[in-house]
Parts: sequence; C-alpha cells; structure tokens
Amino acid sequence: MLSKIFYHWEKWLSQRDRNRKVRNFEWGLEFVQDDTGREDPKGFLLDHARKVLADSDRYYAYSRAKDMHIRGRHLTFTSPLQSVYPKNNTVHGLYFPVQSDGRVVVVLPQWNSDLRGHQSLCRMLNYFGLSALRLSLPYHDLRMPEELERADYILSPNLGRTMQAVRQAVIDSRAALDWLETQGYTKFAILGTSLGSCVALIAMAHDPRIKLSVQNHVSPYFADVVWEGISTQHVRRGLERNITLEELRDIWMPISPKAYFKKLKGTGQQSLLVHALYDYSFLPRLSREVLQDYRELGIPNSTRSLMCGHYTSGVFPFNIYLGYTMCRYIRRNL
Repeated sequence: MLSKIFYHWEKWLSQRDRNRKVRNFEWGLEFVQDDTGREDPKGFLLDHARKVLADSDRYYAYSRAKDMHIRGRHLTFTSPLQSVYPKNNTVHGLYFPVQSDGRVVVVLPQWNSDLRGHQSLCRMLNYFGLSALRLSLPYHDLRMPEELERADYILSPNLGRTMQAVRQAVIDSRAALDWLETQGYTKFAILGTSLGSCVALIAMAHDPRIKLSVQNHVSPYFADVVWEGISTQHVRRGLERNITLEELRDIWMPISPKAYFKKLKGTGQQSLLVHALYDYSFLPRLSREVLQDYRELGIPNSTRSLMCGHYTSGVFPFNIYLGYTMCRYIRRNL
C-alpha cells in the first residue's frame, strides 16, 4: 500500500514541470576533446572513457581560479573548465559563514534547483555551528543560457556535453575549496543531493582536502538513473533509439560514482549514504549496490534509509528529518 501511495505521489511531483523537452540525440564529440572521431563516434567515446578512467586525476585536474570575488554573500569566479556558453562559465556561490572552528560544507543542490534551493539547508548547517557555501551547478539559475527554461545542458541526450558539464561541476567544487582556504577554513565537507550527490562523491575521490561527504540519494551509475528514473524519461526518449543502456553506462562511466569507490579505500574519508525506500528516480536496487560496494571495500560510512521517495524527501515532514540527520552527521564527524 505504501509503495502505491509513494509511487503516485512521486509521479505527481515529477510531472509538475510542464516544460520538459525531448531533445535530439547527439554524440557531442566537440565537448569531450575534439571531433576527430566522427567516423566512429561511439567507438571514440568508449575509448575516451577508458582513457579517462586510467588517469582520472588528470581529467579532474584544474588551474587555480584567479578572479574570486565576494560581494556580500555572493561569491563569483571564472570556472577553470570553460564551455562554449559564456554565461555558464561564471561560477556563483552563496556564502553562509558562522563561527565554526574551521569547519565548512560545500552544498550542491539537485538537478534543476533554482537559486533558492538549499538555502534553508545552509541556514540549518549554520544552526549546527557549520559554515556553508552553496554552489550553483553548471547551466543552473544564474549560469543558465538564455535559450533554456530548464538545466537541460547538464543532463541531456548530448553525451559529450553531459560529460563536460559534470566534469565542470566537479572542478568548480574543488576550485571553491581554494577560496574557502583563503578564508581560514581547514576542515572541509561536501553535501550533494541527487545529481549533486554524484558530483560530491567524484569531487571527494579526487580531492583529499574533503574529509567527509553526504550523498543524499545514491546510485553507482549515472546512465542507469537517466535510463530508468521517472524524472528523466524525456531524456531516455532522446537516447534509446541511438544507444543501449550498456553502451551508455560505459561511455558515462567517467561521471559515475562507482568508478571511484576504490579511490576512497584507505583514505579515511567518510560518507553518509542516504537512500529512499520508495525512490523511483534513484531506484532502491541501485542504492543497495552502492551500500554493498562500500561494505565490501571497507570504506567508512553511515547509512540512512528514508521512508519516502526521491521528490517526497523534500516535502514536510521528511525534509525536516533529512536536514537534521545530515547536519548532525557532519557536526559529529567533521
């Protein structure tokens, strides 16, 4: 009975937005490296993924941003990884400082979050004695190109652009730590929700400064969430006649958390893994695979199971319990 209730509730919440578009499939080679693989674009992207996984530290490396400015609470800097969309290349952050004993949390909201998203969570972190910096993901709110109504360019049937956007999000998160260091912070955590959870895990795996992550909704694979989740069926319709799930999983493995679990082994970095029992976007079997991988690898972690779904985790009273749980975990462990 609960499953049926949450399914219909989740479906209703996921369909409130009426501006979803089925976009054309594109390989997007120009966003990955160059367009030299046009004769066999699928083979090129599969080979590119293998090369990235062999040296992901290089893929997620960056040059330090030199133009970081804070006006009031509004932080801006030029993204170390440039895209072809000028508006997207300025990173925006909202800074929530308190007396925190050197502790600070980088907060990454969910896909299609507007500028107000997660500001209440940042204030809750302040209440728990933690400073926070909320970052806008690529192609979101103040970074959204004029032709968009939704943040489609970070997740779409354009394979190369999606990879570049997630890579940019990871690099921007790492660059934000540089600015936080100049403010005197020494203890860093990262908290990501949904798509932000994926970015947070990859950032932590490539930046030893991050000692703790909260992954709010977890999946091992980027592709499977897009293919099977109720919130991304319009993206799947642009993909499915051109590529199989298995091929997509391999191509998008460089932006999938599972590729980097082994990098966390033995580092002492900790994670809170949050999953919802009635999640129809990040399916429970995918979340269970993440939990199993962490157990087998011996990566320090805590888990929280939510008696709700993906969208309903942001609805009262589930959002209050979730926010409290995440903030308390960070305060105790950072």
